[in-house]
Amino acid sequence: MGIVSRGFHGRRTGGGDRLPPGQYLVEDFPVLSAGPTPRVPTERWEFTIDTEEGRTHRWSWDELMALPQETPTVDIHCVTKWSKLDTSWEGVSLDVLFEDVESVADHALVHSYGGYTTNLPVEDLLDGKAWIAHRFDGEELAPQHGGPARLVVPHLYFWKSAKWVRGIRLLTEDHPGFWETAGYHNYGDPWREQRYEGD
Repeated sequence: MGIVSRGFHGRRTGGGDRLPPGQYLVEDFPVLSAGPTPRVPTERWEFTIDTEEGRTHRWSWDELMALPQETPTVDIHCVTKWSKLDTSWEGVSLDVLFEDVESVADHALVHSYGGYTTNLPVEDLLDGKAWIAHRFDGEELAPQHGGPARLVVPHLYFWKSAKWVRGIRLLTEDHPGFWETAGYHNYGDPWREQRYEGD
């Protein structure tokens, strides 16, 4: 006698092969934050990339808007196990922002307004893998979702896609960010269920 009844397939998710292990689909966009929502006027917003040698590349909001824009449609996956498919963004590829940045650094520490940080390998920011997004689903990005601009790195758990992004510091050695120092996985690949340290 079988342990599992014929026709039983567990919880139906509808995500097919686009849904990483342990995830479930949502239709809404849950709001999760590590602290209060910063309110950053675009006239005071800026984004910087600081190299390991101390050189700073800086963009104002108007300068960011003048750069070539892309409209990626991507699936996103939260470490709290929800996934949202076919999310639509508008923003600037990190490839564009890194065009004139001379660096041999392998690591990046992303900084946000409000003090949040997260770390990523530089290679996970380039080659069409990441954007500074300022619009979601055809609308300006709402503050609770990271507006005026956030990092979007859809191939990693979404805590790596820092809200209210203000800059990236390039490093020759890895430096864990906010959640990584609190026990979350250092890398965060949803397909390998890298939620917590040791996963």
